[in-house]
Amino acid sequence: MQINPGAAEFPHRQIAAQLRARIRQGDWAAGERLPSIPAIAEMFGVAKQTVQRAIDQLRVEGVLITKPGSGTYVRGTRRRLNRLSRGRYGGFRGYHADLAARYRQQLTEVGRAPAPPEVADAFGVSDGTELLVRRHLVRTEDAPVEIGAAWFRVTDAAGTSLERAEAFGRPLYQEAEEEIGRRYVSASDQISARQPSREEAELLQIRPDTPVLHLLHVARDQAGKPIEVSQATWPGPMTTLTEEYRIPAPAPEADPDPGLVLG
Repeated sequence: MQINPGAAEFPHRQIAAQLRARIRQGDWAAGERLPSIPAIAEMFGVAKQTVQRAIDQLRVEGVLITKPGSGTYVRGTRRRLNRLSRGRYGGFRGYHADLAARYRQQLTEVGRAPAPPEVADAFGVSDGTELLVRRHLVRTEDAPVEIGAAWFRVTDAAGTSLERAEAFGRPLYQEAEEEIGRRYVSASDQISARQPSREEAELLQIRPDTPVLHLLHVARDQAGKPIEVSQATWPGPMTTLTEEYRIPAPAPEADPDPGLVLG
């Protein structure tokens, strides 16, 4: 392995590209530890700081994971999530069995809090308006993969089970439909990429410079009025969002008007 001093690309990026290529070709398998930073620096004939920058880049990309006191390892496969509106509601408006099998959701907080700007905009209320929020953390066996919050109007949720700090034996939207008395009819998802807040980085156990994907989900009733506004945040490099759907067949061409003369 070597770098090209005359190349336009920075040395640490050249090293990152070569390490990434070797991982892809199977030189280091998922879960396998890489050589130490001094050893890699000797391979490339560069300073340890240059290798550290390359390792940091691959960590941000989700290719590597560093375990303090142990070393740097190849991360396993990217986490494949289907958490858009269709995936959330599952087949036949029931529990999404695939998600339930792979992820564990922990309720972390239930109470009233001021609405953040994006939630306030979705509800059509002023920033800081008091709303009911239910916060959660989703984990796989080895790491947290999502932090989220579901917001409701206090006028809708006051005095209902939604205010209780307990999990339900069914999806939240089904509980909300019964307690609020309005059915979820349509939903929209808005996804953006950004840097995490300090709290998000700590909860997701990622570096502060690791980008995250953020979802704003708005569920509405028959009249188009929001029932629930929810947020979800995932570590971007380790997350793949997927949604499968059918593509409509071309519409049949209409027969020409028999009274129309062509040509």
